[in-house]
Amino acid sequence: MPHIAPIDSALSAPHAPKDDCMSFPDHNERRQAAEAARKAMLEKFKQKPQVDPQVAAERAAAASEREKRRLEAEQRRRERVELERLERKLAAEEKAKAEAERLGREAEEAEKARLAAIEAAEIRAFEQKAARDLRYAARKARQSK
Repeated sequence: MPHIAPIDSALSAPHAPKDDCMSFPDHNERRQAAEAARKAMLEKFKQKPQVDPQVAAERAAAASEREKRRLEAEQRRRERVELERLERKLAAEEKAKAEAERLGREAEEAEKARLAAIEAAEIRAFEQKAARDLRYAARKARQSK
């Protein structure tokens, strides 16, 4: 049977294996890391390869075409918004005109009703006066007999 060392003896070993996360870099390692970082920054700012003039022209044409379509769409949108605004204005004017006509008709009808009421009151007063006169004449005729 093989001999297995106890767990405590592995932890208490005088020379534990070197852990990478706990290692402290020496001067050369730090210098190399700084140089690598410097090279990475220089690569970032190096000139990019030149774009083919034909590809650049195609891209510019595509961009100008996109801009042209965008401007046309914007113009159509502005026209549509203006048209909607005018339609709303016309609808509001028509509504106001219809409301004014309705109010005019109602006022006219109210005036006719008022005149009819006055006329009915005059007719009723005349009929009452005529009935009173008839009663008065009948009483006078009875008294004179």
